Amino acid sequence: MRTGLLVWFIFINVVAYIVMSDDKRRARQRKERIPEKTLFLLAAIGGALGVLLAMNMKRHKTKHASFRVGVPLLLLLNAVLYGYFLT
Repeated sequence: MRTGLLVWFIFINVVAYIVMSDDKRRARQRKERIPEKTLFLLAAIGGALGVLLAMNMKRHKTKHASFRVGVPLLLLLNAVLYGYFLT
């Protein structure tokens, strides 16, 4: 189970980072955007670290209070859950 969880952790965080980065690219090009609920869903299912890294590295959604507060809280929840399932 540890290997599967580690693979999931890496996979979902890479996907979350790529999706968040793609949304930033779309914002710059004034194209159709990725819904915020999708970004939060990715964070909630284990990809909060990827979303948070993309937020800070790409400077995307950093002015939105819901992201400034919600994503770190989801990261904390992710850490607790990953820790629980790894022990």
